[in-house]
Formats: sequence, structure tokens, C-alpha cells
Amino acid sequence: MHTTAKALMITLYFSAATLGGSIATAGTEQADVAPPPARDERAPAPRDGYVWIPGYWDWRGHDYSWVSGRFVFEHRGAHWVADRWDQVASHWERVAGHWEH
Repeated sequence: MHTTAKALMITLYFSAATLGGSIATAGTEQADVAPPPARDERAPAPRDGYVWIPGYWDWRGHDYSWVSGRFVFEHRGAHWVADRWDQVASHWERVAGHWEH
């Protein structure tokens, strides 16, 4: 790995660590406040080779921010599982959207 790439990875790691506990483990966001209801987004017309990914609420350490839906390259033989927030004890954990076979 190049020195610049290593420096970037270290910077990103420490930046994530200072988010006030909003990231408990790699890829897991946690919040003490329930997310708002999902916004009603109208998916655009389908595009060959792409799948529409619905938007979701992202936790920013002190409040939620809406991330709009978007098109991503299709993964043939797989389907998209949308982002969601699950309540775990007294907090909420975001399960990131992912492809499933």
C-alpha cells in the first residue's frame, strides 16, 4: 500500500472513531433516537443494467440526514436488501443495504 493510501486510511479510521460513538463496529451505525419514517420517494423509470436503491436515514452523530435513492449497477442473480434501522435494546442500529443471492 502506498504511503498516501496508508495516511488516508489512518485519517479515516481516526475520523470515524471521533464521531461520538455513532459507529460501534465497522459498518454499524448506532443511534439513541429512533429514525423518522422513511420519505416517500418516487423511483424514476427503470434503466437497463441498473437497480433503483431507495433512500434511507443516515445518523450524523446528533441527528438524522436523508440519503436520497439512486441507481446502482445490477448484480445478476442477486436482489437488493434495502437499508433499515433495527431497535436493539435501548438504541437503534442501521443495517446497511446489501446484495443477497
